[in-house]
Amino acid sequence: MRKFAALCTAAAAPLIPAIAMAQDATVDVADSGDTAWILVSTALVMLMTMPGLTLFYGGLVRAKSFLSVLIQVGAIAAVASLLWVVCGYTLAFGPNGNGWIGGLSNAMFNNLGNVRVDYAIPESAFALFQMAFAAITPALMVGAWVDRARFGWVIGFSALWGLLVYAPVAHWVWGGGWLASTIGTLDFAGGIVVHTTAGVSALVAALLLGKRQGFPRTLMLPHAPSLTMAGAALLWVGWFGFNGGSAMAANDDAASAIINTHLAACMAAMVWLGIERFMVGKPTSVGFATGAVAGLATVTPAAGFISPGAAIVFGAVAAAVCYPMIQIIKQRLKIDDSLDVFAVHGVGGMAGSLLLGVFLSPAVGGTGYAEGANMVSQLAAQAVGVGVVAIWSAVASAVIAVLVSLLFPMRVSEDDEREGLDLASHGERAWEFD
Repeated sequence: MRKFAALCTAAAAPLIPAIAMAQDATVDVADSGDTAWILVSTALVMLMTMPGLTLFYGGLVRAKSFLSVLIQVGAIAAVASLLWVVCGYTLAFGPNGNGWIGGLSNAMFNNLGNVRVDYAIPESAFALFQMAFAAITPALMVGAWVDRARFGWVIGFSALWGLLVYAPVAHWVWGGGWLASTIGTLDFAGGIVVHTTAGVSALVAALLLGKRQGFPRTLMLPHAPSLTMAGAALLWVGWFGFNGGSAMAANDDAASAIINTHLAACMAAMVWLGIERFMVGKPTSVGFATGAVAGLATVTPAAGFISPGAAIVFGAVAAAVCYPMIQIIKQRLKIDDSLDVFAVHGVGGMAGSLLLGVFLSPAVGGTGYAEGANMVSQLAAQAVGVGVVAIWSAVASAVIAVLVSLLFPMRVSEDDEREGLDLASHGERAWEFD
């Protein structure tokens, strides 16, 4: 009997792993290399926010409001991160939802899977990476209301905006929602979800808040272009994680996205300098930084779908459309979008999202259209996505801004604005030269 039992055990040994797998079909293992890349990419995106965005915006404002920009960006990122864990993530990516909003089963980051569906990374890593996006997107809007927005209103508006604008749009495009599944809209890393939402909403906020005292008659020069250059450099490097990490794996798609990201930024920055040399006589550091960011925003929706040659075209287009849009918004329309959030991020993100419909073609090195799609249908899908998200962002942002203003007035007083928000709102000075 013992010999018979031993023979049976030996014969069954090769089948034991298969039997175990059959009993527990939920066994899944994340890829350590992909996971490590996503964690690094998350850190790079947070580098974009703090300190990249704070220095980029901070250097562009007058010295008396420098600290207020840093505090607003930091506080918005903190609140957005907390809300993302509480309910933002589940509204955007939670299972058992519908085409419009995610289910509630992942509230407080509960019930996260060992591996995120369709990827080889833990769902906790996926949720963390997406949290970095949820943090930087509302922070982009700070540039529209510098020098005049009340701190309480900024935080209240940004908190509700993250739940009512960002989370639903993220679900529509990235979370299996109707824009992606029904319309076929594509967005590799946020041209629609991040830049269109933030850019359009920033323009609405600027209109509701009104102009800064003296705008447009008074020249309001950046107090520290050197800080702006440093911030732009951090944004540029961090954007490799922003776009490269959106491949959700350490693979060729990530490498391609990073190459395209860098090339678009290079081209946009250089074309911007050329435009400045022709228009104002001298290329500037602020122009170089702004051009680079415009190129980065424009290539974001397509970074993993296009060829390097196309990325260079994206960069040239970014400078060609964003530079004149700044002049149109400020000089012709007299809208005080103070740091050009709509003209750079909004217009860049929308332009890149539409260009994707053309450069997705294999004929120009793109990754190709989905089955049944072609250039015309993809352009239509991109246009629908951009249009719907722009309208939703504008309407929802206006409603949120007005509702929050019932508790916190939008603007500081005229005296506080003249004194500067660093002292008036926070009781501090950025620079002491006694």
